[in-house]
Amino acid sequence: MVEVTCSGLLFDLDGVLVDSTPAVARVWTKWAIAHGFDPEETVRQAHGRPSIATVRDILPGADFEKENEVILRGEIEDTEGVIPLPGARELLSSLPEHQWALVTSCARPLAEVRLRVAGLPMPRNMVTCDDVRNGKPDPEPYIKGAALLGVPAAKCVVFEDAPAGIRAGKAAGALAIALPTTSPDSELEEAGADWILPGFENLSFSRADHGSNSLHLLLRL
Repeated sequence: MVEVTCSGLLFDLDGVLVDSTPAVARVWTKWAIAHGFDPEETVRQAHGRPSIATVRDILPGADFEKENEVILRGEIEDTEGVIPLPGARELLSSLPEHQWALVTSCARPLAEVRLRVAGLPMPRNMVTCDDVRNGKPDPEPYIKGAALLGVPAAKCVVFEDAPAGIRAGKAAGALAIALPTTSPDSELEEAGADWILPGFENLSFSRADHGSNSLHLLLRL
């Protein structure tokens, strides 16, 4: 077991709190085929990053905003199979709402749709791709997420499932707990994950003494 003390928790959304993999794959596969790209490789590149960043990389010279709007609209409309990951609802409901934030690469309307469909609590603090200039793996999203909680990123723990997100969290100075929902352990370790947690059922937390803002996490690895 590992015990970690921190002041704030920063959660990615897809692959950490919700399983949206089937919907993401359907939307990006349709887009990839329409443009003559390999669907599997396109889906892999899209994971954990702002969609417009993927469009810029894959389709240079395109109308990025227009293409991104097609993808965003498709993901908002396609919610079939979007479900909470085991233990996510219970964990978020038990946390002090001022000590956790959502830090996601998707747009705010999409994040809100997926949270509602999955039946998860709407966070008081949220950072989406609409709130940053530089998305993951840049540290800006996690630095801003920590700022919303009023603590330095170095006193936060990031929960991620994608190498890009892990790199963002580590670059911000946070500790990173990876969930192996979408990437193999080897890629998570290479990205710098401090620990790989099998699932939220392997995590428990307690508040520190009265008057303290510290949280104690117990990881059963």
